[in-house]
Amino acid sequence: MSIILSIETSTKGCSTAIHQGAQLLALSELFHEKSSSGMLTTLIQHVVKVSGLDFEAIDAIAVAKGPGSYTGLRIGVSTAKGLCFTLDKPLLAVNTLQAMAWQVYSIAQAINTNDIPLLCPMLDARRMEVYCALYRANNLEQVVATEAKIIDEQSFAEILETQKIIFFGDGAAKCEAVLGHNPNAIFLKETINPSARSIGVLAHKAYQNSQFEDVAEFEPYYLKEFMATTPKKAL
Repeated sequence: MSIILSIETSTKGCSTAIHQGAQLLALSELFHEKSSSGMLTTLIQHVVKVSGLDFEAIDAIAVAKGPGSYTGLRIGVSTAKGLCFTLDKPLLAVNTLQAMAWQVYSIAQAINTNDIPLLCPMLDARRMEVYCALYRANNLEQVVATEAKIIDEQSFAEILETQKIIFFGDGAAKCEAVLGHNPNAIFLKETINPSARSIGVLAHKAYQNSQFEDVAEFEPYYLKEFMATTPKKAL
């Protein structure tokens, strides 16, 4: 059964995990206001030690490919690729939003509704813009592709006329004031952060299907070009 080391650095948080098949062996997470990806190497060493394995026992490296923080994704992917080259292991990549949707899968099924709701993971992309996608709650089939979306009162209006949507993630909080009046819009109260826990589960499926990335050519899924800000010069 495959043993996969997973890395998640899409946001300010940072997490690593070891899975044997779909079973979680070890998990280490940090969530800070400031980026915690600088602790990534320490977290990797920790989960390998806690799992009772060594690096040679790992069959593949999995990484959250984005969307998310430009800096966080760059660090996570660079680290994953470095491990792949060093250990001569294959690389697996998982969409960050899909992994978030996996976390809410069981919660969505418990909601008392005759209709199958849609899951909408959201990551904050500054101001009223979010990274989001839509998945079916019963099978995680993607029905709307990953996109950078500016939220206003008309967002998701056509879909919300006939279907319930469960919104979650750090981008959902700022959208509730705009969309929360709609009875078909459900906002989870609990915080859902991207996690290596779910990256590993989805990576296991990708491993079984031999969905490996080209280690040399692979790049994070930034979705938008990086926009650097420079301080204004004093007059």
